[in-house]
Amino acid sequence: MSEIFDEVNEDVRREQLKQFWAKYSLLIILIAIIVIGGVGGWKGYQYVEGKKAVEASAAFDRAIELSEQKKHAEAEAAFAKLATDAPSGYRTLARLRAAGEAAERDKTAAVALYDGIAADRTVNAAEQDLAKVRAAGLLVDTGSYDDLKKRLEAVTAGAGTYRHTARELLALSAWRNGNPDATRQWLDQIANDGETPSSMRSRAEALQALLPPVAKS
Repeated sequence: MSEIFDEVNEDVRREQLKQFWAKYSLLIILIAIIVIGGVGGWKGYQYVEGKKAVEASAAFDRAIELSEQKKHAEAEAAFAKLATDAPSGYRTLARLRAAGEAAERDKTAAVALYDGIAADRTVNAAEQDLAKVRAAGLLVDTGSYDDLKKRLEAVTAGAGTYRHTARELLALSAWRNGNPDATRQWLDQIANDGETPSSMRSRAEALQALLPPVAKS
C-alpha cells in the first residue's frame, strides 16, 4: 500500500513541478541569463581594470626614468597624461609628480598645479596637505609670511603627517621676512612636539640661535 501512495505522491510532485515550470520558466531563464551575464561582465571589468593598472604602472615607471634622466619636460608631459588617463589610484600621484617636474622650468606654474591639487575636494586630505607644503616650499624664499601662513597654518594643527615640515617652512618664512615673534612661535611648536624628527629639531635650534634676545618687560 505504501508503494501506491509513494507513486501517487511522485505523480503529484511531477505535476506540480510541470505547473511551476510552465508558470515561471521564462522568469527562471531570465534570472539565469542575468546572473551569468553579470558574472561575465564583472570578470570582464576586472580584467580590463587590471590591464589598465599594469599599463599605468609601466607608464609611471617610464615617466620616473625620464625624470631621473633630467628630461623634465618629457617627464612632466608623461605624468600629466597619466593624471588624465590612468586609473584613479595613479592620478593624484601623477599630478603631484607633474607639478614637481614643472618646478624645474617654472616655479609659478608648479605652484599653480599644486594649488589645483590642494583645492580639489576629490583628493584626500593628506595629499592636499602635501600639495600645500610643496607649493610653500617653492615660495618660502620669495613669498610673504602672510601668504605662507594662509597656505600652511591648517596643516600645522593636530597630528597631520606634514605638520612638521609646515611648521619649519613657516618659521623660515617668518625669519626671512623679519618677524622674530612668529619665528619663535613656530620654533616653539617644533620643540614641543615629541614626534619632531631629530634633524628638524637640530635645524630649529640653529635658527633659534640666530634670533635676537627676547626684550625684557
